[in-house]
Amino acid sequence: MATAVFPGSFDPPTYGHLNIIERACRLFDKVDVLVSVNPQKNYMFSDQERKELLEKITSELPNVEVHIWDSLVVEYCRRIGARVLVRGVRNSSDFSHEFDLSLMNRFLCQDVETLFIPTDQKFFLVSSSAIKEAFRFGGNISTMVPPEVEAALREKTSLQK
Repeated sequence: MATAVFPGSFDPPTYGHLNIIERACRLFDKVDVLVSVNPQKNYMFSDQERKELLEKITSELPNVEVHIWDSLVVEYCRRIGARVLVRGVRNSSDFSHEFDLSLMNRFLCQDVETLFIPTDQKFFLVSSSAIKEAFRFGGNISTMVPPEVEAALREKTSLQK
C-alpha cells in the first residue's frame, strides 16, 4: 500500500490545502496529513484544533488520516514506511522554498522523494497568513476556506476580544 505524507502548519487549513489533499488521494492508497508543530512559530490555532479542522474537512476522503508531528517529517516517513512527501506549490517563490526543503529532506533520508503538486489556479493567491489578515479586517474569505474553518476563525476571534 503506497502512503504519501502531506505535512504543513495548516493555520488555518484552506481550500488550497484541501485541493492538494484531494489530488494526492487519487494518486496514493493512503495520505497522511501531518500537522507540523514548531515551537518557534506563533499559531492562531492549537495543534489539536488544526488536527480537528483537517479531520472535519477531509471526513469524506476515506484514505486520509490526520496526525500531529513535532519532529522531522522524514522521521515520520521512516516510522510508517512512507516513501513520498507531497508538497503543494502556488508560485515560483513556493517552489524555491519547497525545493530547498526537499534537498534537505533527501539529504536526511535517501528513501523519501518529494512530489510537488501545483495547486489549481483559483487557489494561487490563497495562503493561511493572507486569510488571517483578510479575516481580521472583515474581508470575505468564504472562497478561500471551508465553512468549518471560517466558523472556527469567527469563534477564535470572538474569544480573543
